Amino acid sequence: MKEYTVSELTREIKYIIEENIGYVRVIGEISNFKHYTPTGHLYFTLKDEYAELRCVMFEGGRCLVASLLKDGMKVRVWGRVGVYEKKGRYQLYVEDIEPAGMGDLAIKFELLKKKLAEEGLFHERYKKPLPRYPLRIGVVTSKEGAAIRDIVRILKRRFPGVEIILRPAPVQGEGASFEIARAIDEFNEYGRVDLLIVGRGGGSLEDLWAFNEEVVARAIFRSRIPVISAVGHEKDFTIADYVADRRAATPSEAAEIAVRSVDTMLREFSLMMERMGKALMKRIGRERERIERLERSYVLRRPLDRINQKKETLDFLIHRMERALSGKVMEVKHRLALLVPSFRHFEKMLEKRRERLESMEKELLKVMGRFIEERRKKIEGYERNLQALGPYHVLSRGYAIVRKDGRIVRSSEEVEVGERVDIYLAKGKLKGRVEEKE
Repeated sequence: MKEYTVSELTREIKYIIEENIGYVRVIGEISNFKHYTPTGHLYFTLKDEYAELRCVMFEGGRCLVASLLKDGMKVRVWGRVGVYEKKGRYQLYVEDIEPAGMGDLAIKFELLKKKLAEEGLFHERYKKPLPRYPLRIGVVTSKEGAAIRDIVRILKRRFPGVEIILRPAPVQGEGASFEIARAIDEFNEYGRVDLLIVGRGGGSLEDLWAFNEEVVARAIFRSRIPVISAVGHEKDFTIADYVADRRAATPSEAAEIAVRSVDTMLREFSLMMERMGKALMKRIGRERERIERLERSYVLRRPLDRINQKKETLDFLIHRMERALSGKVMEVKHRLALLVPSFRHFEKMLEKRRERLESMEKELLKVMGRFIEERRKKIEGYERNLQALGPYHVLSRGYAIVRKDGRIVRSSEEVEVGERVDIYLAKGKLKGRVEEKE
């Protein structure tokens, strides 16, 4: 029976696993997830009901879905099975990972949502208030869809005097998101609308995708005009809904949010006039009382006496101020005279410190120069040693490497007569056939 050291046995197991299993695709649930920020490496365990598998993804923080990963999440990974010799354990070196059960669009939606939220685009402090009584409303939608018909019908029913300006734009398909963003920017350049409604009718995730594009979200965010997002049905949520100043579940609801009905406005105006009348009567009563108090006051009956009293008080305050300032000036002059010798001593001390620092700087530069030169020579020596130990240096002395099907041939027992092999030389490669074995 052959005897192994621990290292030898581990290397043998490593060779068997890596050569016979190689790359695999595995599905499981994440646990013990750790993301090391300085390196970007991801460490986690994949598990199912019966087993666990340690996984590592080097620089995994750069992958698209890294920010979505967390414990308990089901994922599908692709990578190479290997052995970590130091710990004597096998693990999966992951090269690609994706959430199981999520389509590409859903992943893209979550990534953009997380990115914009971290930038603050969804924060309430950026939400602009909607105008109370808009007279001119801009609409960005398809000119042929049901959305524009619903918006116009409800706006005219609730407030016939409102002016509606349609900027038609495609709401799905290639280039739709750029057209929607351009329409929002054009309304802001035009500047003569009080409110914008941006949206379309319902549809699938693919149909509504133009409103999930970053270019539309940023156009809504930079708009100086308040925006109501009205995309799809009640259950549909898009990135545009999160960025907009107000979300409407449907285009019809957006129209109802945008304007109050005539009856509601008439009631509000009546209440406003009533409150203004009461406030005005209270103000008139307060002013009448004030005038009556002034008529009875001493100031109006003996105005000159009041003025003479103020003159005497002013003269007294001027005299006190002159005396106080004179004393303060003399005190400051005395203190300055005492401080002059101290400043001269301090100036000499600073000059000595400056000369000492210059001397230390020169000495430090010399030491650093010697240190850098020593390290450069050491590195050059290491480089020469590495080149001497490298496989290509060995090949240059007349040796060769033989491979069969990509694997290194270490024994004649690993090949058969007639099989083809690749022979790697210091310069170039040869194709050969085994003619005889010994």
